[in-house]
Amino acid sequence: MIYLHWVILTIYALIVVYTMIRVLMDNRQPVKTMAWLLILTFMPIVGIILYFFFGQNTRKERHISQRSMDLLTKRSMFEYAEQSDLRLPYSHQALMKLFTNQSMALPFKDNDVEIFTDGYGFFQALLATISHAHHHIHLDTYIIANDPLGRLVADALIDKSREGVEVRLIYDGVGCWNVPNSFFERMREAGIDVHAFMPVKFPAFTSKMNYRNHRKLCVVDGEVGFIGGMNIALRYIKGTKRQPWRDTHLLIRGGAVYGIQRAFLIDWYFVDRSLITNRKYYPEISPLIDNQCIAQVVTSSPISPCPDIMQGYVRILMEARRYVYMETPYFLPTEPVLFALSTAAKAGVEVCLMIPMYNDARLVEWASRSYVHEMAEAGVKVYLYKTGFNHSKLLVCDDSLSTCGSTNVDFRSFENNFESNVFFYDEGMALRMKSIFLHDLKECVPFDDEAYNHRSNALKLWESLIRLLSPLM
Repeated sequence: MIYLHWVILTIYALIVVYTMIRVLMDNRQPVKTMAWLLILTFMPIVGIILYFFFGQNTRKERHISQRSMDLLTKRSMFEYAEQSDLRLPYSHQALMKLFTNQSMALPFKDNDVEIFTDGYGFFQALLATISHAHHHIHLDTYIIANDPLGRLVADALIDKSREGVEVRLIYDGVGCWNVPNSFFERMREAGIDVHAFMPVKFPAFTSKMNYRNHRKLCVVDGEVGFIGGMNIALRYIKGTKRQPWRDTHLLIRGGAVYGIQRAFLIDWYFVDRSLITNRKYYPEISPLIDNQCIAQVVTSSPISPCPDIMQGYVRILMEARRYVYMETPYFLPTEPVLFALSTAAKAGVEVCLMIPMYNDARLVEWASRSYVHEMAEAGVKVYLYKTGFNHSKLLVCDDSLSTCGSTNVDFRSFENNFESNVFFYDEGMALRMKSIFLHDLKECVPFDDEAYNHRSNALKLWESLIRLLSPLM
């Protein structure tokens, strides 16, 4: 018994060394590798547990079949995506080609867009659109909460299912962690086809925690699509005890609905293993919508060869000539994005970054501050949104390009999550997004870099230590 503790220590040391070798052999980005090595070294026991749940890199081996489905659904959509007089703007053809080659996202013209900047407008439009459904409703959300609003949406879906409308729902297994099974069983009993995306059940927990479906998509009858940053939860209307919530979501009619539909049906195959490619899910675009508002629905996921949306952000920043305005609730940028932001600002581009003054996650808030300081020193204009929590994810550039979706400017969105954004190559949409940014700017205060520098060294050290964990948040 006297040597028992040495045996335990030896076994633990071997486990740590084996885990470190696995981390090194994954060939991740050096900053991510170093973060895990530091955690395993300086957080005994806890580090191993964290790696077990969040660090294992099994995405390529277990989920590679989705890549094949991308090709199949692209071919099926090609049969229906008939476009005449499609004129792609020369200034953004390279970016569009990047998304087409990397994410297999096709550009579509003829798009009519409504923008919602509060939960009242979005949920009223969502419920009204659901009530008019005749053939199918496809809903893909990270969170559908068991609160009055979530139950109201569930009731609306149940009513349509009982009318004979096809209703399919995908929710994320972690995003809906605290939603009881009875909430979804009630919908299943009404005929709704409900699936959790990568459900997390112990002991099959581990790496599934790390790769989440963060998309917020809805398609009704193949004619109306929703995409943006809002989950289905009452907080988007009433806020939380700490602060109100502000977000951006879009309703789209026209060509881009094909892209939203394709994104949903790929996810559907992922959870249900049924391939849906019928023409009735891709109806002809209404002749009443006839314009040159070009849009691409771009998805990214941990199984993609490259981080598609992150690459797009980097290219936009490097090609910007006058300005780039960005809103993101979480700012933990990868090295390529950090470099692109700094380079654009130093090249004379007006780069404005808007983040919440107070975050809903304190660790993220602490880690983010050192990045914000670095951006301010590089010449990026940083603004802190003080009227609640701004959960909006949008970007607008040079009055010609804009994007909105589910993607945050952080490691998790760019590398680990299943995300979706719609990119518009249209002056009118860019000006509308710019107007939203400038309106939000009235609710902001500039980041005070001088005050940041005068804070205690202990606080700066703490934030720098937390920053080491940013690739894992």
